[in-house]
Amino acid sequence: MEELLEVVNEKGEVIKTLPRSVIHGDPSLMHKVVHVLVFNDRDELLLQKRSRNKDVAPGKWDTSVGGHVDAGETTGAALQREMEEELGITECGPVFLYTYIHSNPYETELVYTHSCVHAGEIKFNKDEIDEVRFWDIEEILRALGKGIFSDNFEHEIKTYIQAMGNRL
Repeated sequence: MEELLEVVNEKGEVIKTLPRSVIHGDPSLMHKVVHVLVFNDRDELLLQKRSRNKDVAPGKWDTSVGGHVDAGETTGAALQREMEEELGITECGPVFLYTYIHSNPYETELVYTHSCVHAGEIKFNKDEIDEVRFWDIEEILRALGKGIFSDNFEHEIKTYIQAMGNRL
C-alpha cells in the first residue's frame, strides 16, 4: 500500500491527505518531515550517503536521519521510527531545535529538526543508505556548494548554524 502523507500549511495544520506519489513532484503540496542531527561526543555530525536508488538526491550526503511524517503520525513517533529504520538507533534522547520550510522544484517540506548525541553502534539500512560517517563541521562547511550534499542538507546545515548563533 502506498504511503499516505498529510498536506499541511505553514503552521503544520492538515489540509488533506494524499498518496506520496501525488505529493512528490508537486511543490505546491507541502508535507511534514522530521530530521535528526546525530552528533558524537566530539561534536562531529553523522551524515548518510543516500542510496543511488532513491528518488530524491540519489548518491548525495544528507542529514543523519530524515523521513516523512505519515498521515496520522506525530512528529515524535516519526522521528523514533526513522531513527530506528535508518540507523538502528533506539535510544538517543532527541531534542527539538527548530522548524523551517524547504522547497525545491520537486517538493516542499515543513521540516521539524531535532538533535541528539549518540555514542553507540550504528546499524544503517543498506537498502536506503550506501554509507555513513561522522564529519567535522569545518569539513562540512568547506564542502558546501560542491555538489556532494543534498540541497536539503545544505539548507539544513545553514539553518542549524544560524540557529546556534554561529557559535560552533
